[in-house]
Amino acid sequence: MTAYRDDLPELPPKMAHLPLSDKGYPIPYFVGYVDGQPDFRCADPAKLKRCVRDRRCWLCGSTLGRHLVFAIGPMCIVNRVSSEPPSHRECARYAAQACPFLTLPRARRREANKPEDARPMPGVTVTRNPGVVALWTTRDYELFRAPGGFLFRIGEPESVEWLAEGRCATPSEVRESFDSGVEILRDIAAGTGGVKALVALQLEVERSLAYLPESATTV
Repeated sequence: MTAYRDDLPELPPKMAHLPLSDKGYPIPYFVGYVDGQPDFRCADPAKLKRCVRDRRCWLCGSTLGRHLVFAIGPMCIVNRVSSEPPSHRECARYAAQACPFLTLPRARRREANKPEDARPMPGVTVTRNPGVVALWTTRDYELFRAPGGFLFRIGEPESVEWLAEGRCATPSEVRESFDSGVEILRDIAAGTGGVKALVALQLEVERSLAYLPESATTV
């Protein structure tokens, strides 16, 4: 039996029941299986539906409480959209401290040998690693249709916690990632909606500054 990796943080009680991969990582609830093996890049569509219908945690699979936490990057802070449903606070924080993609700024998502029937994420996909992750705690969200499926429009936050490399992110790290993400959003807006879309985006950007670490808002 594979042992839990000793270089990972303590596993939250809500995730203790999850099976381990052959590398010692807990296999989140949402993960799909290919030929009997977990593929962390693929979400099981049936589990996605169950998370939405039954208000379950995306990471551990158990019932959510009043608070919903989205682990998102700076671009999602601006447009208030997530491609994944929410999790418990402790599960989301664990993911931000243990997931290789979230803790290693230079990590890239593997696309090689992806299952042929794997569907791309809904909406406009941006594959960059933002280097920082925000734990956005809210009490509500709205599901809306997007090209290729559905996305989650996240509600107003009760708190926002920023992490980088598994630790508290510095204001400069957050600001650098935020600024580079905004430039990508501006390119998308200019290409799809022109001046009107750029004006709307600027309003969203200005609104989002309130959720950055205080000193990060100083240019």
